[in-house]
Amino acid sequence: METILKKEIILNKNCCRAVGVFSFVLLIALGAFVRLPLPFTPVPVTLQTFFVLLAAAVLGGNLGTLTQLIYIGLGLSGMSVFTGSGSGMFYLLGPTSGYLLGFVLASILVSRFIRRVESRPVFAFLLFLAADFILLACGTFWLKFILGIDIQKALFIGFVPFIAGDVFKVAALTAVFFKFKARFRQIF
Repeated sequence: METILKKEIILNKNCCRAVGVFSFVLLIALGAFVRLPLPFTPVPVTLQTFFVLLAAAVLGGNLGTLTQLIYIGLGLSGMSVFTGSGSGMFYLLGPTSGYLLGFVLASILVSRFIRRVESRPVFAFLLFLAADFILLACGTFWLKFILGIDIQKALFIGFVPFIAGDVFKVAALTAVFFKFKARFRQIF
């Protein structure tokens, strides 16, 4: 069975990369539909951040960031891929659009530094956590701006409620990445 798992189905690395980008765009979109609304914030808990950071770690370089840009582009073009089946240009005026910018910035951070820390799980965990906090900070500042609230209120509704869940997601992400890291490197 192990020999079957090690056999390459697609020998062309560019094809593998294209399939990887497409797969992560799909996973991020599906992660938007796994949502837990919170009564005190307009921002739900989703699985998107898990897939955003995993895409950046697995695909690395520019492909992780390209994945986020394609995802955002699909949503802006009218496909219902954003949280709550949202789509279109007007979605950017909503409370969760700051997190979309955070997807791109977090992806850039992880893509740039993952190779330096991928041999040390603790440092990879800290990199993923830092990227996740940048993502949350972008969303929080957008909430402050769009809702016209002070920074403390914005932190209360856009950052603090997500810390525990995101630490758990980052721990799971680190475990998944290190479990399959060698295989990811062979494929991509």
